[in-house]
Amino acid sequence: MSMNVGENKGGAMADINVTPMADIMIVLLIIFMVITPMISKGVDVTLPKAGNTKEKKDEKDNITVGLTLKKEVFLKNVRLESQAELTPKLKELLEDLTEKVVYLKADENLEYSEVMKVMDLCREAGVEEVALIAERSVEG
Repeated sequence: MSMNVGENKGGAMADINVTPMADIMIVLLIIFMVITPMISKGVDVTLPKAGNTKEKKDEKDNITVGLTLKKEVFLKNVRLESQAELTPKLKELLEDLTEKVVYLKADENLEYSEVMKVMDLCREAGVEEVALIAERSVEG
């Protein structure tokens, strides 16, 4: 308990010292600002580089399919047991959508035939357009 100094010597002080709380809040804010981009990374793949790319905002309604170098398939950042699961699960997701677009994120070191297999599975599910995700190459 704090004590007042001055006219009312010896009396209890009713004010709360918020400086330590503000310091803690600033530290927590900095920690969350650093950790948040790491959490929302998604599927860990090395994207191929492309010179002619368009920026597209990440929306929660976007359907992304990921394919890692180990040939693991991810649908909306959730790992599927096998590639055969992709078609029925995609059909479920596409039922309510008018624009049937899937964003495919595949590792750059993966064989092209593996990427084509996943694209074929997407087409079987009723996907009208498959957009490939690439990293913008830096020229300089």
